Amino acid sequence: MQYSRLGDSGLVVSRMALGAMTFGSAEGAMGAVYKVDQPLANQLVGEALDAGINFFNTADAYSGGDSERMLAEALGARRRDVAIATKVGFRTGEALVHQGLSRHHILASLEGSLQRLRTDYIDVYLVHRLDPFTPLEETLETLDDVVRQGKARYVGFSNWPAWLAAKSVGLQMGRGWSRFRAAELYYSLVGRDVEHELAPLLTDSGIGMLVWSPLAGGFLTGRYTKENPGGDGGRLAGFNVIPFDREAGYGLVESMRPMAAAHGTTVAAVALAWLLSKKVVASVLVGASKLSQLRDNLQAASLELSAAEVEELDRLTQRAAIYPNWFNRDITDEAVRKALG
Repeated sequence: MQYSRLGDSGLVVSRMALGAMTFGSAEGAMGAVYKVDQPLANQLVGEALDAGINFFNTADAYSGGDSERMLAEALGARRRDVAIATKVGFRTGEALVHQGLSRHHILASLEGSLQRLRTDYIDVYLVHRLDPFTPLEETLETLDDVVRQGKARYVGFSNWPAWLAAKSVGLQMGRGWSRFRAAELYYSLVGRDVEHELAPLLTDSGIGMLVWSPLAGGFLTGRYTKENPGGDGGRLAGFNVIPFDREAGYGLVESMRPMAAAHGTTVAAVALAWLLSKKVVASVLVGASKLSQLRDNLQAASLELSAAEVEELDRLTQRAAIYPNWFNRDITDEAVRKALG
């Protein structure tokens, strides 16, 4: 297993983390996601621990809180040996106050997560989404309070735009509040939007990226093809929320198959190894509903792509620069750049 510091903090985490979003059960569309019972959860967590994973990720909203409960049960006495990240922000009840990033909801949700996880602290507490109805200062001050109270060790954000994250870091530094140390973001070979603004911000601010859905909802496992777009009933057949160019994706997967074969591994492992080659990535969250899926994904931890292979994957999935990035790239003073090396 590979390990990394979480941003510029002192927390050492495995570069592959087990995501517990699959833990639980549900009807309808979420039934394609929540489908791991407690015995299988115990096996998945045990396998992850044996592989050297020391970082586990969940959220209060996953499966009505069952994800947190089941993760706690599976970890048992090993809780103190690992780091746990959980999230707050999505609706957890019918009343208007049971959602968002208000002081009221953050404090109430934190207490609920602590109880379900059977712990007295959360290692990494993340705000799960934007809340346009709560002042930013209220959210940030509350996060600082939970760190000062010892109920969270580190805080971070998920699914925020770069401008808001940057504003938050400025407020945190200016007011002496606990700074963001983690950002849980979507990043994959078919979804590289974070590279435009968020990745440079994280590098500059000492924030570690936690990657959610690194296989684009399972598309990058290679099971979905032009001939079999439903993947024989895979997750994307019932829960398809990530937009990307399917036609380009099919071509990418076919280009990756020879690379995977050359390494004696899977397309999924290649996709994960590409993410692990990115310095901004602190940890990649892998979920599983079968032991075989977890074992396949864990191959990425020992898979080292060559520089040429990384460059080829970069080339195959490169997106056009957006403004003002292309402008600033193209007007760099070449004389100064050459002088400074």
